[in-house]
Amino acid sequence: MKQLRNIILSTVSAGLVMSLIGCTNSYEDYNQDPYGVSKKETERDAYSLGAAMVNLQSWVVPTDVNTNQFTECLCGGSYGGYLSDSNAGFAGKNFAQYSPENGWSRVLFRDFLPKLSIYFNEVKSATEEPVILAVAQIIKVAGIHRVTDAYGPIPYSKVGQNGEITAPYDSQQEVYKLMFKQLDEAIATLTANRTFNFSPKADNVYGGNVEKWIKFGNSLRLRLAIRISKADPALAKQEAEASVSNEVGVMTSNDDNAFMTLSNTNPFRVVMYEYNGGDSRIGADITTYMNGYKDPRREAMFAVSTFSNGTNGYYGLRSGIQIPGAEIAHAYSNYNVKTDTKLLWMNAAEVAFLRAEGALKNWNMGGTAGNFYKKGVELSFEQWGVKGAAAYLADKTSTPAIYTDPAGLNSYSGSVSTITIAWDDNNTVEQQLERIITQKWLAMFPLGLEAWSDYRRTGYPKLMPVKVNNSGGVVSSERGARRLSYPQEERSNNFENYNAAVGMLGGADNMATDVWWAK
Repeated sequence: MKQLRNIILSTVSAGLVMSLIGCTNSYEDYNQDPYGVSKKETERDAYSLGAAMVNLQSWVVPTDVNTNQFTECLCGGSYGGYLSDSNAGFAGKNFAQYSPENGWSRVLFRDFLPKLSIYFNEVKSATEEPVILAVAQIIKVAGIHRVTDAYGPIPYSKVGQNGEITAPYDSQQEVYKLMFKQLDEAIATLTANRTFNFSPKADNVYGGNVEKWIKFGNSLRLRLAIRISKADPALAKQEAEASVSNEVGVMTSNDDNAFMTLSNTNPFRVVMYEYNGGDSRIGADITTYMNGYKDPRREAMFAVSTFSNGTNGYYGLRSGIQIPGAEIAHAYSNYNVKTDTKLLWMNAAEVAFLRAEGALKNWNMGGTAGNFYKKGVELSFEQWGVKGAAAYLADKTSTPAIYTDPAGLNSYSGSVSTITIAWDDNNTVEQQLERIITQKWLAMFPLGLEAWSDYRRTGYPKLMPVKVNNSGGVVSSERGARRLSYPQEERSNNFENYNAAVGMLGGADNMATDVWWAK
């Protein structure tokens, strides 16, 4: 391997100025690059490299407020059971009711694909350092997998150097194989150079710590391996075991968590508090589970509801309903997100639950499913700064609560799930899987797109069906949305490749067709 020189970058100013103007109704006018810098600035030594690295990081979980609103709140939040729309103006055209307009459903495709490609290629243009390029490759995969998981086949291997996505699609199976290849190569490069750290001014996640990036890369590879475990079990097992057996390994403590430090207000804070008094609120699904479990993390995660009738507590707003007016909608619990709260990409708790599921499949994960399950809960409690994990894990009787809407509008009389907390080696594999995924779901908040992927793959956690289904009979209210439809622009600007992609999809280009790994 080529001997690395010391990687010393001069001061980098990322210039990540978020656009706080506009909202969903003006998204297509807004659609511009908020991170652009002048030609004179980019000519400075090291500036363009550092800016490109940080900008690339900004398109994993988007730091831009408007983009974040679509992908993390309105789409992922709704489908993952974490959040619910609280703006009555969204009625009839939202994700939760399976009727997003093109300006909503296009965002993950039309923004993420070109931006990830552009900034990755800017990094490649600015340096030949193997460590930097390997880290950039891991970051790109961390963003790309969220796109293919939402749509299925996507343009990936043939996307233009300038981010031009009018290109042939890869099947989702091909995308995953390429992502694994890229992760394998990047992890090998970093592992061979694990002591060569780089400037923290080019890294808002791990401050240039290469060993942390190795752990994240292995953990991401494990996440993707679990995701395809039904579609390609042999490849999944191979990649999962390679992640765990790597000499640096996966995330094991909260010090390994991937959080992105922001240069401006956390976008969840803006969406949930500042846009129209809050365009989203905490969803009823997650509060129902946590209320039934008497979960000590509630106080750290959620604000208490503020109903005028005195019904105070942790009450979420049900998703997929006729959205009530602001006076009612804004009384439900909100996310305890602060202005300077960092953006979560992945945490050690999720990795413990991934290893628990792998062990349940008899893969070599370095321990038992039960032990990893317990570790995942303990890590989550520690991350949120609350005590009581031991008592929580010993609870053999508590189950998710029945949802009684404080406003009396959208209660759900059925019991969504009867899964308890305490691990039981005598339970069936399916019961153990539901237990793992349910606690993983609670620990991954607010990563709604990840929760949605788990739900489509396993059926867990069990969620309340929508009350308002505007899909015209296409989407099942019980199964929920299975993917996003391709942007209309693909039909008009990339028709031949679009048609080939629908053929790869193996079903209609609508929200009821399963992606490859969920079939």
